Amino acid sequence: MKSKIKIGIVICDRYRRCAGGKCFRAMRNKEGAFSIYKDTEVELVGFTTCDGCPGGNIEYAGEEMLKNGAEVIHLATGLVVGYPPCPYIDTFKAFLEKRYKVNVVVGTHPIPKKYLDMHTHLGTWESAAWKPLIAPTMSDDVTRASYD
Repeated sequence: MKSKIKIGIVICDRYRRCAGGKCFRAMRNKEGAFSIYKDTEVELVGFTTCDGCPGGNIEYAGEEMLKNGAEVIHLATGLVVGYPPCPYIDTFKAFLEKRYKVNVVVGTHPIPKKYLDMHTHLGTWESAAWKPLIAPTMSDDVTRASYD
């Protein structure tokens, strides 16, 4: 078991003024997509936006994060729960993994209940392609509600 892991987080540019509160809370509490680090110290080495559609900052942010020691890059939950969800998630993930040979996780904090309710109502995540993308951030009902 690894004792420490360095990560970077890329958020959606729609939320560029986000202070990262939910992501940092989830990272500290090992909730949502950070639950994979249950027994590991997590160090944040980069936090930035994609720079807006179609993600012009992905190429540069990935490189900078790796220079800072990132071993994993998380694409923030906001890319999934925003409306509409980011149409480039798969492209970002594939590019970062191929170009930088880094593991990319879709998600950070648990999907808040209010977003799950709305996307369920709209049918946003009904296709099979969305199942693996939202799985790391689903959490349980109580945890989701605490992120509203």
